[in-house]
Amino acid sequence: MWVLFNTTVWTTVLGLSGILASFFEPRRGRTLGHCANLWGKIILFISGVKYTIKGLETLDPDKSYIFAGNHASGFDILLAFAGLPYWVVSVSKIELKSIIILGWVMSTAGHIFVDRGRSDIALKSLEKAKLSLIRMPRSVLLFPEGTRTRDGSLGQFKRGGLMLSVDTGIPIVPVAFKGTFEMLEKGSWSMKNHPIEMRIGEPISPDSYSYATRRELANDVKTKVQELLSKA
Repeated sequence: MWVLFNTTVWTTVLGLSGILASFFEPRRGRTLGHCANLWGKIILFISGVKYTIKGLETLDPDKSYIFAGNHASGFDILLAFAGLPYWVVSVSKIELKSIIILGWVMSTAGHIFVDRGRSDIALKSLEKAKLSLIRMPRSVLLFPEGTRTRDGSLGQFKRGGLMLSVDTGIPIVPVAFKGTFEMLEKGSWSMKNHPIEMRIGEPISPDSYSYATRRELANDVKTKVQELLSKA
């Protein structure tokens, strides 16, 4: 409940501040990207959660990436925004758009909403996102499994979101969130506080993939994420 309270407070404070600042910036949403980074760091700090980031040195700080990782708990999102020093937007379920303040903040920041129950609408959303990313490059946080794991195992990776890489030329970076499932299992209100870790892999170039090989792309990204999770 303490984490939930702080998430609500800081989403409101930093979100509204970022929205106000966005009216005065040429690249609308960029300030909210910085706010999201600060948001993750503040909530983890106040909640007493210790975390580490490994592999960030392999990335170019001046480039954009599509970060694709396992989805083990809500702490994956906090850890990603706290640990990635980029302008990051997420691919999120459409239901979040209707949440007061949060939906407004995410929309202004340029996050991508997908209706998982309507494949035709989801494809239109991704097409719109592709054009937006080409016009204004930024990094994307993507959970290709589509939902949180129920038992800690890595599920099948879906192809749709990963095709943003092929369509835009933005490299995919496999990411593993370690320890977040044990921290807060799906459906549980009991938090077990212990150190968590984000492991970042080598970027995967989309040049050797196409629409015809999209299943191969999904399998290759999943393999890289599994390798990161399995490392000692």
